[in-house]
Amino acid sequence: MTPTETVDAFIAAIENKDIEAAVALVTDDVSYENMPMQPIIGPEAMAATLEMFLAPASEVDWPILRQFEVGNVVVNERLDRFRIDDGWLELPIAGVFEVVGGRISLWRDYFDMGTYSKQMAELTGNT
Repeated sequence: MTPTETVDAFIAAIENKDIEAAVALVTDDVSYENMPMQPIIGPEAMAATLEMFLAPASEVDWPILRQFEVGNVVVNERLDRFRIDDGWLELPIAGVFEVVGGRISLWRDYFDMGTYSKQMAELTGNT
């Protein structure tokens, strides 16, 4: 697979809430970095974090608005959407992925934590 195909398959697995399939597409030393937070290293830690983010959502939809590949790096602009109860949490994201040997070795997402926290509180009633 090309780096773009790898990232597309990874995002499709997440949209299906198939964490096992997503983790199969990362390296053993993957660094998962949500830029407002500390890096998460390794597939097991990444899987645990994904489970935490995806658990409240009955549906996940991550449309890619723009995406390009330069060498082994894929950069995309997405709208990460999570259906929680009767509403949607919608989080604009800029993502950077490094792909080595057909597997993601770095996943770095840039987003506004305040936007995430505000919407999550509104959807769950935890203000």
